[in-house]
Amino acid sequence: MKKRVKFIIMCSALINLLLTPWALVEAAPPGIHTNAVGASLIDVESGRILYSEKGDTPMRIASLTKIMTAIIAIEQGKLNDKVKVSKTAFGKEGSSIYLKLGEEMRLHDMLYGLMLRSGNDAATAIAEYIGGSVDGFVYLMNEKARMLGMDHSHFTNPSGLDEGEGHRSSPNDMAKLTAYALKNPVFKEIVSTKLKKVPNPNEAWDYSWLNKNKMLSLFEGADGVKTGYTKLAKRCLVSSATRDGQQLAVVTLNDGDDWADHARLLQYGFKYYPLQTIVKKGDAIEGTPWVAGRTFSYPLAEGEAAQLTHNVTLVDPASTEYRLAERGTLQYSLQQKLIQTVPIYDKASPLLQVQSQSTFSFQEGKAYQETLLTHYSFICRMLIQELFSISTSRWED
Repeated sequence: MKKRVKFIIMCSALINLLLTPWALVEAAPPGIHTNAVGASLIDVESGRILYSEKGDTPMRIASLTKIMTAIIAIEQGKLNDKVKVSKTAFGKEGSSIYLKLGEEMRLHDMLYGLMLRSGNDAATAIAEYIGGSVDGFVYLMNEKARMLGMDHSHFTNPSGLDEGEGHRSSPNDMAKLTAYALKNPVFKEIVSTKLKKVPNPNEAWDYSWLNKNKMLSLFEGADGVKTGYTKLAKRCLVSSATRDGQQLAVVTLNDGDDWADHARLLQYGFKYYPLQTIVKKGDAIEGTPWVAGRTFSYPLAEGEAAQLTHNVTLVDPASTEYRLAERGTLQYSLQQKLIQTVPIYDKASPLLQVQSQSTFSFQEGKAYQETLLTHYSFICRMLIQELFSISTSRWED
């Protein structure tokens, strides 16, 4: 009798164990370790951070800085404009593409020298062209960081050299920046290029730049992004890769075995967090007469799909959105945390014909707000650029 009671108790305990919610964690991905002081793994389309080590800790980032330099130059410059090499750019220390004093090069070409060979001379020349001076460009860098929600970053130069103590970013911030930059087709093309030849006005042969990023050859599907090193920052690396329509990016700071760590983290992300389509543009929304306004995909570990929830919020019939056939939003949450908002439309809405954008959207930084002052920031920026241009014109000539 005692044995039977004991057996029943054991069976009951086992059943309770299996039914408890935390028993579901057995489906969670295993842990992973790197040699980096700080690291981050991000899904580029959704912006979901899949792994992080000291993700929000500001650290030295060396030439990973040039990711910010490049995306600002692409967005605000004219790619066919000629960029002139000043005394400051010509004499810049560290890695160089050996531009001559007074040499002029198309911005588009110089960006390849910036990203493939990490030219500090190119970084300085580009900064002076875009911002009027290095200081003017640094202002733009920090404005961009605030806009992207890079709340643990501060830039003091366009190259990443160890100049002063304030130049810092965090692994997660650099992951956000990289995911944002990889949405730009020009940036994406540049960082995926293994070898680039550019006209050289000083010699009979062209510049020939081989990408320093060995991941492009070491890892199947690799398509970027940037190497970095200084004596204080040590080895820094951002890499990206695409497989089966999913693009991941990895950031490591101060990592003596970065090539191997990046390969492991990318494999880890592809294996345990595959990108899954949650809803497609035009799909009917259950319980409503409306359809999804865009496709939403998200990387999910095993078992997480069952933890997704969604609810519909309607818009005011008197609003402009309603007149444009938007009927509300479909809000998706994972473990009760909002991860995406998808508009819902009438089936016949012309908005369904608009090209869908990526599901990734940045979260504005705490210091960035859409106020009247922000709307005038462009005018202020141009004034600052003009002032810096006037102050530096004497030695540029």
